[in-house]
Amino acid sequence: MAGLIKREDIETVRQRTDIKEVVDGYVTLRGAGIGSFKGLCPFHDERSPSFHVRPQVGTYHCFGCGESGDVISFVQKMDHLSFTETVEKLAARVGIELRYEDGGSGPRREDVGKRQRLLDAHKIAAEFFTAQLLTPGAIEGRRFLAERGFDRNAAEQFGVGFAPQGWDGLLGHLRTKGFRDEELVQTGMFSSREGTTRMYDRFRGRLIWPIKDITGDVIGFGARKLFEDDKGPKYLNTPETPLYKKSQVLYGIDQAKREIVKSRQLVVVEGYTDVMACHLAGVGTAVATCGTAFGGDHIKIVRRLLSDDGSGGEVVFTFDGDAAGQKAALRAFAEDQRFVAQTYVAVEPSGADPCELRQHRGDQAVKDLIDSRRPLFEFAIRVGLKKHDLNTVEGRVAALREAAPIVAQIRDSSLRPAYTRELAGWLGMTMEDVSRSVQAAIRRGSGGLSSRGGDSSPSFREEPGSPAEPETPLYSRPDPKDPAAAMERQALEVALQQPQVLDDAHWPPFAAMHFVVPAYQAVHTAIRAVGTARTGDPVSWVEAVREEVPEPLRALVSELAVAMIPAADEEALRRACRDILARLFELDITRQKADLLGQLQRMGVDADPAVVQDLNRQLLGLEMQRRSLRQNA
Repeated sequence: MAGLIKREDIETVRQRTDIKEVVDGYVTLRGAGIGSFKGLCPFHDERSPSFHVRPQVGTYHCFGCGESGDVISFVQKMDHLSFTETVEKLAARVGIELRYEDGGSGPRREDVGKRQRLLDAHKIAAEFFTAQLLTPGAIEGRRFLAERGFDRNAAEQFGVGFAPQGWDGLLGHLRTKGFRDEELVQTGMFSSREGTTRMYDRFRGRLIWPIKDITGDVIGFGARKLFEDDKGPKYLNTPETPLYKKSQVLYGIDQAKREIVKSRQLVVVEGYTDVMACHLAGVGTAVATCGTAFGGDHIKIVRRLLSDDGSGGEVVFTFDGDAAGQKAALRAFAEDQRFVAQTYVAVEPSGADPCELRQHRGDQAVKDLIDSRRPLFEFAIRVGLKKHDLNTVEGRVAALREAAPIVAQIRDSSLRPAYTRELAGWLGMTMEDVSRSVQAAIRRGSGGLSSRGGDSSPSFREEPGSPAEPETPLYSRPDPKDPAAAMERQALEVALQQPQVLDDAHWPPFAAMHFVVPAYQAVHTAIRAVGTARTGDPVSWVEAVREEVPEPLRALVSELAVAMIPAADEEALRRACRDILARLFELDITRQKADLLGQLQRMGVDADPAVVQDLNRQLLGLEMQRRSLRQNA
């Protein structure tokens, strides 16, 4: 089991990683004030930039959709990695060797090195195959692509290459790059004769597609036979290796992931050329499995990309209209209950696949195929009905027994009555008879479906006799027209973005402040709790505050940390920050004076003179503080 990365190492990764440099790889950023940048949000579709990054504090926030966090959360969301995978990726980027907690086992340095060597070998191999596609010996490969409507630009976009017909072209190339045979044997790109250790190229005389993981690293290859004297299978893939696990790989996921996240749609096609055809036709959400059926591990990847939480999204399967295609669709339906997203099937009546459609009828035909999708459960019902003779009573009863549980499994319960009526019409039976069968299937558990994508366990289970967990307090957004709320917000922006302003003179009055807006008071409380960190690294300072506040307010901390404080230059910014704090302190003094004056007004004629004198002394002291603040300002 992987061990936890030491907290101090996570902080080091966070501090040393330039968030602007990382975000620039996904978003075009432009200056937006001193130390701030903005661009179009990668997490939602927008026309005006509302996505802000402030490198000094290592934070991003979108004022449009509310997404926010630090460089780790950004890469985690964009590349759909786990927290540990993200930290390890960023650590490798900035050259940090991570340490793991005692009792756990993270990837050892030598294991990380071995993995990187394998990735390097695959990268060099992909470049080798790409270069070979332009050689005279690859004419059959270029003809294959041209006949299917793929030009040189398309081949370059997907990194298509050619494996030469010799026995050791790639082997010799990688050896000259310094790779040892014991390393190369682990790549799956080479074979050896039985009973010998002599190695030779696994892929020879074939068209090659590089298979990449979700981050864009080449981890394997798919190869298509071109020559009649090749006795191997039509398609030959990399075998299972430390990098390549076919049940966890989706071809094209590296190019499709952003569009999948944006549109919340994923299209599953059958082959490499189908993925190419879909993308070139404008269906940028297409992926394909690699020599295996679409299964549980694939679903895990898809659900992360779709944010499969019940709030939308769709998965579209495309299959040939023949018996094999129908069988594949029914296998997909068997996994349907593990999705919360709606599942559909798109079948071309002529049996043409997306590559053939684009080749013979153009890009629009591919788009039309996807637009013609219909619910997968409807397809499953109709396939089941075809197996029975509906002209006989026995056949109709058998068909109802097969179809009723499928209707019962429809997640959207509002659709079940409509499909119950449809099924009654297809069978030529009464609505009452079909409805009874569907309801019986629901009672048997066929239709009892969780809204959590196949996990029927509740999100919170109270143990017998245990007290209920306290509810997380709700924080409403303050009225932007309230000047007091605006003042508190500006003060928190200063504290998070320019903590050096809170020096020994300004920290005590700031820490003693009482904020009226509950959300701002919670952030202020968190700042006080981690106040000693304000003199350290700004990135760690903001992250410490973000971790201290209640979960619902973490986005607010990011928002405050990137909000622009208007200023022409650094000196003007410092003056503006000091002025904001002075006005906040003056506002607090005004509140304290009002409380003291109220106490004096409520006192009767028999009030203790000593108490009255003490209150007046406090009022005088507050007035002197107020005048001092104004003079300094």
